[in-house]
Amino acid sequence: MIRINLLGQARPKAAKQAVPLEATVQILFLTVAVALAAVILGVTYFQQKRELDNTSKKILALRAEKQSLQQIKVDVDRFQSEKAVLQQRIDVIETLQKNRTGAQELLQMVANTVVRVDSLWLTSLTRSGDSLTIQGEAGSIDSVANFLTEMKRSGYFDQIELKEAKETDILPSVETFQFLMTASVAGGSSPGAQPAGSTQPPRPPARGRS
Repeated sequence: MIRINLLGQARPKAAKQAVPLEATVQILFLTVAVALAAVILGVTYFQQKRELDNTSKKILALRAEKQSLQQIKVDVDRFQSEKAVLQQRIDVIETLQKNRTGAQELLQMVANTVVRVDSLWLTSLTRSGDSLTIQGEAGSIDSVANFLTEMKRSGYFDQIELKEAKETDILPSVETFQFLMTASVAGGSSPGAQPAGSTQPPRPPARGRS
């Protein structure tokens, strides 16, 4: 379409509206602020992400260390149990050895005392710790008294006490006395206590009345 200007005058152009300087400055500041905030947020995000990654790695390392320590604890507990079992065995062996030696020493001490007394023999010797219970028979009451005296003189025993002494009629023509006495090992010097038991020394033939 062709337009014809009949008036013969130039058509006025639309005037451009000027943008205020203050609005331009505000827009500029807003743009800079948004950009700065974006930069700060980006830096903060990457820092937080890096810290989170480091924390995750530390957690994984600590978990692995925890599992390793738990395994070590299991091994230590097993070793402690095995050590306790071995120590118990060692203690039992040492106790048996001490009791064996103590029994030999005790029999020797008693034998050294009995041989000094005539017409006397032991029928039972029971031990509990350092305490002794002795039963025997003698050809006379004097032999029982001599046995107590010899025990005191030996230095092996103390707290010697005659509990009972009575005449028995094992054979009508033979006078015998049965006695019961208690004592303890002097100074508790004997090796560890052993289970109560009895020994029966050989019994000599009974003597007739003198």
